[in-house]
Amino acid sequence: METVNGLPAHILLVHAFVVLLPLSAVLLALTAWWPAARRRLAGPNAVLASVTLVLVPFTMNAGQWLQDRVENTALLEDHTRLGDTALYAAFAVTVVALVIWWRHRGPAFLFPRNTAVSITVGVVAVLVASAAIYDVYLIGDSGARASWTGDYSTTVIEGAG
Repeated sequence: METVNGLPAHILLVHAFVVLLPLSAVLLALTAWWPAARRRLAGPNAVLASVTLVLVPFTMNAGQWLQDRVENTALLEDHTRLGDTALYAAFAVTVVALVIWWRHRGPAFLFPRNTAVSITVGVVAVLVASAAIYDVYLIGDSGARASWTGDYSTTVIEGAG
């Protein structure tokens, strides 16, 4: 997918990514520590995280298409380098979301339901969720800087808007 309604697809896909991955990360931490949320949301979050993981390569490919059509700058290279980490963040969130769901639904002999394992899974979930949200922030910030640095006036332009 290269364009949607004449706009680069990356611009549209990235908005889905910056909403869905942090949402899944927050749900990850929530389902790891709150049993009522886990009962209701562990399965849907495993699906959401998986969908987000599948979305990442499409977003990256659309970004590569766009990168080949804009001026190459240091800011763009920084964004591209950071964007490559999105797959790792989405993968980690998906794996932990599946572990939480499987622990809740699957056989106890595979994932013991004792306190030590629950605390370990909870700590890992919070670390992975925090890292994923921070990664999305870094990628988004670098993308905004690559897109907007030097491309607007700091003063009001008469007749604009």
